Amino acid sequence: MNRERLTITLRSDLLKQLDSLIDGERLRNRSHAIEYFLSRNLGAKAVKVLILAGGKPVYFDSEKKTLPKAMVKIAGKPLLEQTLLRLKAFKLTDIVISVGEGGKIIEDYFKDGAQLGVNIHYIEQDGKCQGTAQALYQAKDLLRGEHFLLLYGDVLSDIDYNDFLEYHRQQKASVCTMALTSSESVEQWGLAKLNGSKIVSFEEKPKNPKTFSRLINAGVYVMGQEIFKYLDKSQVKLESGVIPRLAEEGKLTGYAFEALWLDISSSAAYKQAVKEITNGKH
Repeated sequence: MNRERLTITLRSDLLKQLDSLIDGERLRNRSHAIEYFLSRNLGAKAVKVLILAGGKPVYFDSEKKTLPKAMVKIAGKPLLEQTLLRLKAFKLTDIVISVGEGGKIIEDYFKDGAQLGVNIHYIEQDGKCQGTAQALYQAKDLLRGEHFLLLYGDVLSDIDYNDFLEYHRQQKASVCTMALTSSESVEQWGLAKLNGSKIVSFEEKPKNPKTFSRLINAGVYVMGQEIFKYLDKSQVKLESGVIPRLAEEGKLTGYAFEALWLDISSSAAYKQAVKEITNGKH
């Protein structure tokens, strides 16, 4: 990558703050730190976001009705609204939402996103070809750009999207960077084995894990356009087809983070999430 030498003048207090963040690894020196923060704050604005909010609606006792998982309320607002507001805070406002059977509920609530300060485009999942891989494949023409964010609609997290995007940019050979959180119950999610920054193996919901890792798929990704070379109409799930292949080819990076992460994949998972919030675990 071409670089030009510059001479700049910074306030002494800003320089002290900058130096305090240099750890010799993530941020190697002052030049690297300045480039990192400039890229992080300037590069994320044009990034598009795909949110997968399909799947069959489920019954939630708290709502006394059947809802898309993305629409169950957390702290008084639908999960998807919490996600959209967080994206907006990071200036990520160009949103594509892939909807399924309960899509009308989502579309009627959010409309074009103007009331939240975002721009939403909807894609209805093909009833014959459902699954995370197909939902991504359908959205290809709307995800132009160097890379994009992919989020599962039934997950809530406090991940720093700008830091996540910049981390992916630094992984030159990576087609996809997967956000990773930790769990003791790894059999419920995709399990990743990390070696340095690379995910070297990935098992989807393993009953008998082949690794002692406790790092699981957080349902948040950064992907480059090369991901579409791995997709066609025969692929159904990213987790069982595409992701393991990327790991085998050395093109899958892991981004481990420690912050709020809640999975609302079922009514039981929702109750557990609410319990954890109530008990102050997050």
